[in-house]
Amino acid sequence: MKNIILSIVFVMFTSAVFAGSCPMMAKNIDAKIEEAQKLRDAGMKAHESGDHAKSEELLNQALELFKS
Repeated sequence: MKNIILSIVFVMFTSAVFAGSCPMMAKNIDAKIEEAQKLRDAGMKAHESGDHAKSEELLNQALELFKS
């Protein structure tokens, strides 16, 4: 009986510890979205000015942020 109670208590505390990481994960996602948006905007600006090589480079950098 002690083992069952200890196991239940352990599971409850473990899940509470991992729940605290949600805000950190959300901030990491927000930072990547913001950086990707800046790279996208710069890439489209380069495209509109005719610098297609720079545009592709910037847009590929933005895509790489989502792969990591």
